[in-house]
Amino acid sequence: MSENQEKTVDIESVSIADAEKIEKSETIDTAKNTKSEPVEDLNKKIGELNDKIAELNDKYLRVAAELENTRRRATLDVESVSRNRAMGVAEKILPVMDAVTAALKHNPDDEGIKSMERAIQNSFAQIGIVQIDSVGKMLNPQFHNAIQIVDKPTPETETNTIVDELQTGYMFGDTVLRTAMVVVSK
Repeated sequence: MSENQEKTVDIESVSIADAEKIEKSETIDTAKNTKSEPVEDLNKKIGELNDKIAELNDKYLRVAAELENTRRRATLDVESVSRNRAMGVAEKILPVMDAVTAALKHNPDDEGIKSMERAIQNSFAQIGIVQIDSVGKMLNPQFHNAIQIVDKPTPETETNTIVDELQTGYMFGDTVLRTAMVVVSK
């Protein structure tokens, strides 16, 4: 039995010592073999991370630009809706102004009608509605609608000159609300 004990002791002592030696040698071998690999691996990882950073930065810039475009579009939409509402209201008020102007032509001395005309014109000015000047100007189809053509009232009058205005035209900013109905010389 003493031989078995010696063998066991020898096996145990060899196996513990061998395990430590093997562990140390594997660590040294791994360090020797991977000493050049980590640098290459690290450079590869650095390149991959830089690519990922560039990709994410590009995505960020695109999202930021899209957000800015959305804000700009929303602002333009709000302005457009406001402008369209104001134009709709103005178009509804134009017949009232036409009625006041017609009443003023029939009774030019009535202070009540004059006061109403001034009040409506002041309201138009505050909103941004202006009359289209017509009489004495050349016909412009963008602003004028020729209803009647007459002979030249004077020899100095040029052809296509507006000689009378039947209905006033109005503009809202740079948009024509209603063209002026005019009489044009031949």
